[in-house]
Parts: sequence; structure tokens; C-alpha cells
Amino acid sequence: MRTYEARKHTQMWRGGALLAALFATAMLLLAGSADAAERRHGLSSFGTLKYAADFKHFDYVNPDAPKGGRLATMPTSSINTFNHFNGFILRGDAPEGVGLLFDSLMARAMDEPDAVYGLVAHSAEVADDRLSATFYLRPEARFRDSTPLTADDVVFTLDKLKKDGHPRYQMMLRDVVSATAVDPQTVRYTFKGDNLRDLPLMVAQLPVFSKAFYTANDFLKESLDPPLGSGPYEVGEFRQGTFVSYNRRKDYWAADLPVNRGRYNFDTIRFEYYRDRAVGLEAFKARGYDLREEFTSKSWATEYDVPAVREGKIVKLTLPDGRPSGAQGFFLNMRREKFADSRVRKALDYAFDFEWTNKALFFGLYSRTASYFENSDLKAEGKPSDAELALLEPFRDKLPPEVFGEPYTPPVTDGSGRFRPSIREASRLLDEAGWKLDGGIRKNAKGETLDVEFLIDDPVTERIVGPYAGRLSDLGVKATLRRVDPTQEQERIRRYDFEISTQRYSLSQTPGPEVRAFWNSEAGKEDGSYNLSGIADPAVDALIDKVLAAKSRDELRTACRALDRVLRAGHYWVPQWYKAAHNIAMWDKFARPAVKPAYDPAILDTWWYDADKAAKLGG
Repeated sequence: MRTYEARKHTQMWRGGALLAALFATAMLLLAGSADAAERRHGLSSFGTLKYAADFKHFDYVNPDAPKGGRLATMPTSSINTFNHFNGFILRGDAPEGVGLLFDSLMARAMDEPDAVYGLVAHSAEVADDRLSATFYLRPEARFRDSTPLTADDVVFTLDKLKKDGHPRYQMMLRDVVSATAVDPQTVRYTFKGDNLRDLPLMVAQLPVFSKAFYTANDFLKESLDPPLGSGPYEVGEFRQGTFVSYNRRKDYWAADLPVNRGRYNFDTIRFEYYRDRAVGLEAFKARGYDLREEFTSKSWATEYDVPAVREGKIVKLTLPDGRPSGAQGFFLNMRREKFADSRVRKALDYAFDFEWTNKALFFGLYSRTASYFENSDLKAEGKPSDAELALLEPFRDKLPPEVFGEPYTPPVTDGSGRFRPSIREASRLLDEAGWKLDGGIRKNAKGETLDVEFLIDDPVTERIVGPYAGRLSDLGVKATLRRVDPTQEQERIRRYDFEISTQRYSLSQTPGPEVRAFWNSEAGKEDGSYNLSGIADPAVDALIDKVLAAKSRDELRTACRALDRVLRAGHYWVPQWYKAAHNIAMWDKFARPAVKPAYDPAILDTWWYDADKAAKLGG
């Protein structure tokens, strides 16, 4: 997860694709054919593949980009340390960039919503009943130590992730029954259940581990011994919690494949760790590293007025972001009894003045988040369509009436800081929920006070939460801020040991099995899931199944919009804000392709070091 301003997230892959990108969902279809059992060079969802079998490279790369140089950057994660190199287990923290070490069976095309093309596997086919998928591996695939990558390694990977991987893997892979090595270059996955649409593409994007390496080394051990991968980079120099470098492999077996041509151009990618973003910004301006993505509007608006920017040595870029912006907000932990009543949760939403916050703190750079599918056509708008109603009607007697009208949208103020109508409504909701004012303090029938605690880990978050806590105090709600270090915060989030936490998660353009980790009732019982609020609603579970069972993009859109209505009416969070752009600051020594893919900034894997520009900067 990552939030603008607070910039938090919990990653399944450090430096790899976001969870949403990693687990993009799809149905295996022939580009223009109905014969699903025929071998194909790629997998796509609900339609044709953009790239033909003989494509030479992705359209958003420069196939002639020079190799060389170094890019040093700061992690996008809020986690400011690392203690092992395994980004696939629950314990501890891996450094950003671990995904660069591993290949998968197929690789994402970031200019398509959810298509992948052959990497370790040159082709794949899905059985007519969709209960199995077969991948055909390239015999030249090799790990870093030159040992062959075979079907046995793929089988081992699935078994290891299902048994010992992070709980989110275990949940998403629960309908993947097994993987079988048919021969050294052929692996067949078998599936179960009714929601089979997404599973072939999901397994195609799993990392492939070396069976030999993890037989000799404990997968669950928090080790700083670099793992053995088959990807384009290997671990270079590092100092625990301070920096980590990844060096481009000159002997990378897949460098000339179409999915990789023009990519992975830097000889070295280095992540510098700082105790907070403010310290990191000052280090950037002093040329401590080369490039950073800025998540704080105040910093972007006011803290880059330095000679290096005015002289053009530091370049500021705003790159469009076509991905769904996801769900960012103050998540309310319903495992705490005080948040069990939806009227209390809704009251907390009415107490938050986004318009004033955006104007006073964010320089007007953000828009209000309303939907769990913000910045996408999956967002519910207007009254439910007939198709949405058909999915919602079976639960009418169990759902709030607002589900069947206009979707819930957070209140809007005039931005002056005086928002009495919203405060009055919040007060009314708290009264209805049994929290009455007594001497200016909200108390229930038992005489208990309504106290809430915000779990934060940095001063940037405190700047935002402080005014909100003050408004809650005006309502008679005692609001406190509990600041802990990022490692403690992540551990408390994993164990749901919090009351209110600012987080963000994003979904892919074609949501699939990952949605279970966000909203499914069972996920909320598992440590480390994204179901932070503890949502446990049979209607939500049923609509998740509809999302996974959609056989066309229209069906998917309908199911997601219906699900969005139910989630928004549940008031499980106080929505915050989004910005459909990446703010990038860099020392001017890099070049980039003319075309940026819609669904990724693609900096680490498509940009390159420009020696002429670097010479003008003095290196």
C-alpha cells in the first residue's frame, strides 16, 4: 500500500510490480480465436492480445537504448529498513527491488490492461474446461549460477508459496490445486472451484524459485544471503537498513527476448534508505542519489526552489498515471467494538474536511477519493443499472437502502474550515448510535467515552491527522495520535493492532483473486491481509465471487460497480484523496522512451543513463 502524503504500503514484492499488477486477472483467449486449448504466446483477458506472436519488443521501450550507468533512488515504500532478502514471507522486511532477481513464466505488457507474454515459458494453453493450464518452458532458461530452470523449479515454487508463503499468497492460490512436471520443460497446473477465469494468468506471473537453492537454504529464515534467481539483476553491495544495490547480469539468459528488449538498461540500480522522507529529500538535493518520486504536495510545491532546479540540473516531471488510483483513507478497525456501528464510522467521515485539507495543506493538488475503484470505469456512479440490480436484489433485506440509489459520496465543504452542516450531521449520527454528549464528552449508556487512536509513523502524517483529530475533539470524541517507527507500525498493521490507520491499496485494471485479500470475510481473520477494517459481509463475499466469475469486461464492470456500492455504503473507512500522476524529480542525466506505458511509470526498466547529460553535471 502507498498513500500520497503519508505514503504507506505493505508490499508483497519489494520493488516488483504492485500487488495489483502482479496478480492482474485474465481469461486465456486466442487473439481472435475461440479455441482456448491451443498453444498461445501470451495470455490476455476478455479479448485479443495487442502483440502478435512475432512481435520484436514492446511499443513503450527504446530497443536501441544503451546499457550502462547507475540509477540511485529512494524506496517508494514507507518501510525504512530491511533485514532479509525474501520478499515472499510474512516475517521481517525485504529491501525494495527484490523482484528484479526473479523471472516468471510470463511478463506483463504495461500498455495493456492485463496481458502477459512469454518469458520463461514460450507458450501456454488452457484446457477447454479451464481446470488446468499447461506452460511450455524455454530449454535455455537458466538461474544465475547457470543451472537450468526446469518444471521442477516451477512446481517447487507453487508448493513453497502455498505452504510457507505470505498469507496473501496462500489465499490467492487456494484454488490452485497443484503443479505437475510433465517433463523438464512442461508444467501443468490444475485448478478447482467455479472461479477459474483468473488462475492461468495469476500463476504465469509468480516468481520462479530455485528448488536446489531453497532445499539447501531455509525459505523461512530471515537471511541476508542473496537468493538465487534467474532475473535480469543480482544483489550487489548492500548495508542492512542503509542501502542495497542490484547489478545487471551481463550473462542474463533472457536479455534478447521480445519481452525484455530495450529494458533493464542500468548497470546498477541502488536504493538508499533514510529514516524519513524529509531527510531523504535533503540528501537528494545534495546529490546523495539521483531520482525520487515525490508524494508530499507541500514538498513538491515549495521545497524544490533551489539553484539546481532553476539551473535545469534537477528536472521535475509529472507523468500521467492511467492505473486505478485505488482506495486510500483512514481505515477503521471494526475488530474494535466502538467501530461496530456504521453510524459511528459514517460520523467520522462527516468530521473530515477534505476541501480545507486540500487547500491548506496540499496546495490544491488532489481530488477526493470516493470509490474503492477510483480513477477507473469500475467505479459506481449514478443509480444501479438493471444488471447491477440483478446482483444486488438477493441481498436487499440485508443491505442499507443507499446501496440501491446514488452511491455514497463523502460530504463536500466550502474549504473555509467552518463546516457546520457536516459537523451537525456527524453529531446527529453519534447521538443515534448511542454516543451522547456529557459535559462535552461522548459517552455511551455504559458511561464509556468514545476515544480513538490514530496509528502513525512520520511527521508528515501528523501534519494531516492533527487538524482532523482537533475536529473530532470538537464533537466530543477524544482523538489521540500514536507515533511509532515504521517497522513497529507495519507489525501492528499485520496483527490488526490499531484503531485507525492511514493506508492505500490499488487494484489492477482487471481485478481477480487479490480482491479476496482486501474484502473477503476469511481474509479479515488472517494476519497480514489487506482486509484492514475486518469486513465480514456475506453480500461482499458473494459479489467478490461475481467479480471473479465475470466472463466479459461488461460483466466485470457490472460486478465491480455493484461491489463498490456495497463497500461504500458500509463506511469502513474515511476516504482521503488521489492524484492520477507521478511527480518525479531527477538529476538530469537520464533519458527515456518517447512513449510511457499507461499502467506503469516504467523508470527502472525502460529509462537509461545518458552519458552526455551526466558529463555536463560532472558525472
